[in-house]
Amino acid sequence: MTSSPLSYYVYYRIRADIDRDDGHASVRAMQAALAARTGVSGRLMERRGDATTWMEIYEAVTDATAFEIALDIETQAHHLSDLVEPGAARHMEAFVECA
Repeated sequence: MTSSPLSYYVYYRIRADIDRDDGHASVRAMQAALAARTGVSGRLMERRGDATTWMEIYEAVTDATAFEIALDIETQAHHLSDLVEPGAARHMEAFVECA
């Protein structure tokens, strides 16, 4: 367990040929499965002015190891790599709130 809750930000560029609604549905299905597994709900956002750059946000994560394992499992199970632009990758950053 971490001493302070973490916030995770996962960002990536989706393929140009992905149907936006289908892509959103895939990510949201993964997030629902992740929430069922970890109790952590996620949000999905798009970059302003660039609908091909997406970000998933997960806040108040208290067990970083378990969350990261579950995120990896659910990302693979829902084939989210199929959404990502060739040559690109999902990037994950974790932040802790300042005391």
